[in-house]
Amino acid sequence: MYEQEPVISASDPAPTGAPGRGFSRVQRTSAGMIALLLIGVMMFLPTNFVIRSPGPVLNTLGEVDGTELITIEGAKSYESESTLDMLTVFVQGGGSNRVTIPVVLEALFNPTKDIAPEETVIPRGVSTDEQSEQNDMQMVSSQDQSVAAALTELGYDFKTWLDVAGFATDANKAVLKEGDRLLKYEGKEITSLEQLKADLDEHGDAPATMTIQRPGGKAAAKQLDVEVSTTLGETGNRQLGVLLNTTHDFPIDVKFGVENIGGPSAGMMFALAIIDRLTQGSLAGDHHVSGTGSIDQAGNVGPIGGIAQKMVSAKKEGATVFLAPAENCPEVVGRVPDGLNVVKVSTLHEAREVLEKVASGADPASMTTCE
Repeated sequence: MYEQEPVISASDPAPTGAPGRGFSRVQRTSAGMIALLLIGVMMFLPTNFVIRSPGPVLNTLGEVDGTELITIEGAKSYESESTLDMLTVFVQGGGSNRVTIPVVLEALFNPTKDIAPEETVIPRGVSTDEQSEQNDMQMVSSQDQSVAAALTELGYDFKTWLDVAGFATDANKAVLKEGDRLLKYEGKEITSLEQLKADLDEHGDAPATMTIQRPGGKAAAKQLDVEVSTTLGETGNRQLGVLLNTTHDFPIDVKFGVENIGGPSAGMMFALAIIDRLTQGSLAGDHHVSGTGSIDQAGNVGPIGGIAQKMVSAKKEGATVFLAPAENCPEVVGRVPDGLNVVKVSTLHEAREVLEKVASGADPASMTTCE
């Protein structure tokens, strides 16, 4: 004999204590509200991403708020009809200013923006303030290196010193001190960081004699010969394990009127502007050129971040030629705005030649590109 479930008609009220449809609706509504609440909370949780978007554009041959970006004393300076833009990227998020999921989602569907892991901009263990300070230091170093690169390209003579600023390893802590100036390596005068690196690699792993000048405090500085060793770095190059400051004694004084912008990526454009100012005529004629890339004293152009956003800014500001570091080419392909001619360069000399060709009427589309 089977027991039958009680049959309740649609018109009958639900028995007391029996779960009816109204109660089910309340459950579903409550669950829905909780789900929406959880989604809402999650949407405003901070993420570990940063958003890169196009930033301000500055003509290195122009002015900002009535102040020239580059002024030169100690040598004749010439006017130019060229426009040589340095480009910047606005970075949103990271550190104590993390972005939320809606901001990330907006960037995901915005072709002018890129999303990147936070550690690609702010290394782990580094605070936002510390990163900002490092960016400021990189900008100062970039300006110094741009002067050195420009004067090297133009054949000026100047003195370069390398001073010990700290230690990355204990390899030479017993023989070198902070403030030591490196003068010679194996009897050969040290003239640049690039030259020292080459000499270290050539010498190999054997101990070597380094001639240094050590500050004497109240006493006069003295020269010493010390025996240094090198270790093999992750890049395969020989390393002293010291942090070095580069100091130059230039025959001219170059001042930069740039504020609130950090990083090394304006180096090449600064160097081109200095060359333009120190030579007659207009380096790029009356053309509007933008570009980006770090620079070293030897004139090597290095890769930078945010090149896609910088191309967007260049096109928006009216540039027709964009100078891109060769090592950034993989990030350039497929993202070049229509009408912008992107020319890849590896050295300051190549970049200068590109501008001289553009000034003479050459078609930039016929030059070496990243495609």
